[in-house]
Amino acid sequence: MQEHAIVVIGGGPAGMAAAVAAYDRGVTDVVILDREAHLGGILQQCIHNGFGLHKLGQELTGPEYASVYEEMVASRGIQVYHETMVTGLTAERIVTAQNRQGILKIKAQAVILAMGCRERSRGALNIYGNRPAGIYSAGTAQKLINCQGYMVGKQVVILGSGDIGLIMARRMSLEGAKVEAVCELMPYSGGLTRNIVQCLEDFDIPLYLRTTVVQIHGDKRVQGVTVAQVDENRNVIETTKLYIPCDTLLLSVGLIPENELTRGAGIPIDPITGGAMVDERCETAVPGIFACGNVLQVHDLVDYVSEEAERAGAAAAETVLSQSVCREVLATKAGFGVRYVLPQRIHKDGDVSLFLRVTQPFGKVRLTVTAGEKVLASVKRIKAAPGEMEKITLKADALAQATDTVTVSLEEIK
Repeated sequence: MQEHAIVVIGGGPAGMAAAVAAYDRGVTDVVILDREAHLGGILQQCIHNGFGLHKLGQELTGPEYASVYEEMVASRGIQVYHETMVTGLTAERIVTAQNRQGILKIKAQAVILAMGCRERSRGALNIYGNRPAGIYSAGTAQKLINCQGYMVGKQVVILGSGDIGLIMARRMSLEGAKVEAVCELMPYSGGLTRNIVQCLEDFDIPLYLRTTVVQIHGDKRVQGVTVAQVDENRNVIETTKLYIPCDTLLLSVGLIPENELTRGAGIPIDPITGGAMVDERCETAVPGIFACGNVLQVHDLVDYVSEEAERAGAAAAETVLSQSVCREVLATKAGFGVRYVLPQRIHKDGDVSLFLRVTQPFGKVRLTVTAGEKVLASVKRIKAAPGEMEKITLKADALAQATDTVTVSLEEIK
């Protein structure tokens, strides 16, 4: 049994940022456990630009952004266990992992969860058809093309308009493939507006809303797919079925936070976000265990992942240094037009940032934070969409007036 002050599970952007922040707050005994051979996580396969504009003030590719934080980790001498798979975590902060050297057990004063997400697979969709070659999740196709140099197909249909699906529509086009269509079950795209413009409109790739794949054709290899429109209850409209010939189907149908370790430690999970329920310090319901990055909530931008991870790392350091104190806690709640609010509980001793997503696309709106009859904050937005996370900062003096559940609601305005 080894002992360390802070153990970070995951070496992606969240894990690296959290480890660096904890070290800079005065806790130098920090270790990172990562299952990959190199730090960076998903960023290593995201070779497109657009990373770092908010956090670093420059536009970088995914590997470039990862290298910035990798250098920070190395310069501080933070110990990293590569190719190490964490298989267990207890509420007493005992971490069990394994690698080529054998089984590793670590007793930690604080644990930071930064395991990221995995993609939802075809098996969760129940699409009729055989299991031919040519069906990939968008992230798998991205790794095959960008990291290993394999082209996955020449004639492509993409199901789902999340950011990975949109980016892969552009990537496949740049590599010479023909993207026949991007189909989206919902009446709106789940990706960032900039990706819709840069990845679809700039390449004349059609986006079909309220449309899904109902059948996959082919035996040895995909030969085509049948798509159809759906009604308000997501039932297939039989008269709209259309056959599209293709040799590849990419699935961009959602990300699932990797919270098996979280559940194993008895940490409550939010059914909406799929991540742990936390306070503004990113501390879970189990003292000394923190969560950040995509394992907590699916983010749009890696810059926000790093900011959230820094809060978690700093809070973990404070816990180790015994600087945390018991404070009054308020619950948060999603009101009209809001799908979820994170953190799920907040303390009344400083400024607090609330993160949320709306339930559907809106035009001009006002987001209002209330506690009972008191209005704590109100902001206007020109537009709001589920694919773009919103952030509202509550000032300490306003929060001090709250004595009831903090609710965030949306109101359409003209």
